[in-house]
Amino acid sequence: MTYDLRLSTDDSIGVFDFLLLNFEFAKMFIEPFRSGTKKGWMEVICGCMFSGKTEELIRRLKRVQIAGRKAEIFKPAIDVRYDVNDIVSHDAHRIRSTPVDNYYNILLLASDVDVVGIDEAQFFDTGIVDVLEQLMLRGTRVIVAGLDMDFAGKPFGPMPALLARAEYITKLHAICVKCGDIANYSYRKAKIDDQVLLGEKDVYEPRCRNCYYN
Repeated sequence: MTYDLRLSTDDSIGVFDFLLLNFEFAKMFIEPFRSGTKKGWMEVICGCMFSGKTEELIRRLKRVQIAGRKAEIFKPAIDVRYDVNDIVSHDAHRIRSTPVDNYYNILLLASDVDVVGIDEAQFFDTGIVDVLEQLMLRGTRVIVAGLDMDFAGKPFGPMPALLARAEYITKLHAICVKCGDIANYSYRKAKIDDQVLLGEKDVYEPRCRNCYYN
């Protein structure tokens, strides 16, 4: 799909739509060029549910594969919503991954790769931060996707620490199902207080700040 981003004289698209398209294109992540010594870095893709985090993670990892780089992809073993092994987006795009119960296994399984991808990072505890730091010191590019806030609007798991250490951060938004505005909260419809509750649209919906609290 292509877009003509010039605003036509007959205003065939509205000014708001024009600016939105430019914003969407501008925030697309392009891999940095780093010459010389191999150095690692971290990219974090965050946002609420249904904002396209996994979709963006898969996009970047497929570019890695096209470039002929060696990659390993991991997800928490508890995430079996779509598939036991694959990482699968809400739009059904998928990529093969390795489920892990213990994040220290990532160090063993990613000992000789160029890129490591992590999905649903919020389900790990804060110990994963040091594990990923070790990978970056080896020269590994690390791409992490996860929820930055839980259903209660609180920082989720290791995500604040990962965001603090990341060289590159992409904050994605969904669309509020109540008013159609930009959404960055994951509203839980089920009256359950456990922080971790796996579910999809039957349990969660994206909402803007006003619709989340009102």
